[in-house]
Amino acid sequence: MPTFTWRATYDASKTVTPKVDVIKFGDSYEQRQGKGINRQPRKYSLMFKRLKTEIDAIDAFLAARGSVESFNYTHPGQSIGVFVCREWTRTDVARGVDSISATFEEVYE
Repeated sequence: MPTFTWRATYDASKTVTPKVDVIKFGDSYEQRQGKGINRQPRKYSLMFKRLKTEIDAIDAFLAARGSVESFNYTHPGQSIGVFVCREWTRTDVARGVDSISATFEEVYE
């Protein structure tokens, strides 16, 4: 499996949305139950600002996966995981410098 090795330029935000079934009762009572064994997938919003040639390499890596193929990614201070990138945005920052903002979503295969 391919590994994404670049480090984000700026602090990344991590979002965790637990998967939960909720049953609502009268008078605002509710019961909650976790869905499945992998119910807290991680999602990272990352920003990379580099020389155009390095951004070309990151862009090519993400395009080669095409939101279909997963890849390994280890966020600093976290355990390795399997992720997909469904969307990224490339911006021309200055002459010879570009940036990519991307969202990595953890998947279980």
